[in-house]
Amino acid sequence: MAVQFETLEYDVGGTKTVVKAIGEGKPVLFLHGASTLEGFDFAEGLADRFRVLCPSHPGFGFSGAAPHVAVMSDMVLHYLNLLDILDLPEKPHLIGFSMGGWMATELAGLARERFDKVVLIAPAGLNDPAHPATDLGAVAPQELPAYLAHDVSVALRYFPDGSDPAFAEAFGADRAREGETLGRLLTPFGMGHPNLRRFLARITNQTLVVWGTKDRLLPASQAPLFVEALPNARLVLVEDAGHFVMQEKPETLRKIGDFLAG
Repeated sequence: MAVQFETLEYDVGGTKTVVKAIGEGKPVLFLHGASTLEGFDFAEGLADRFRVLCPSHPGFGFSGAAPHVAVMSDMVLHYLNLLDILDLPEKPHLIGFSMGGWMATELAGLARERFDKVVLIAPAGLNDPAHPATDLGAVAPQELPAYLAHDVSVALRYFPDGSDPAFAEAFGADRAREGETLGRLLTPFGMGHPNLRRFLARITNQTLVVWGTKDRLLPASQAPLFVEALPNARLVLVEDAGHFVMQEKPETLRKIGDFLAG
């Protein structure tokens, strides 16, 4: 049975911004990665205790085009404006996954007072040459699922299997659209910021770093670097999980929820 979300729509500086919302309780703002192919169904694992707000970034997912977006700071400004519009009744927690973890790092680094706790799940952005991320441009499309999950069957359920031409066509169009916006974000420095540690050092919020030990996109060897750079962080390593750690090991959501509720 499909997870049931509320669909909220806002005009943020002229950009249609769609937020999928589920649950009741303290708000949690979730920032997705460089694609929306896996959707937001994971949020059901937090919805028993929190109101999870899952916006699509400008130019991604359900949100409208954003030709003005040139660099990550444009996304950070967008989310500060969205928070103003949402006018939430209490300070939200912030979760960022993959590229959304990079985004959350810059957002919390600049506006830590806007958030309660922070969770970074396999965050991108550090670009440490001793712990290199996989060059997605060098990965053949048919090999991508094996880079997203340790158990490739978990990732394959989000990809076309040849049985539905309409889904395959829409999937390709969505990835092309998101890839165009992503390309602009990556133009200055690739998948990160050379001064990201300076942002991390400003995040005095309680922070949880979560990483799958079998992540083939962003190696788990980066996890201690994030924890060391954050003033108030601890690490949860998830055994036998790849990049899609929430989908591959759904019990991880319980640990994240316990951290946020504690």
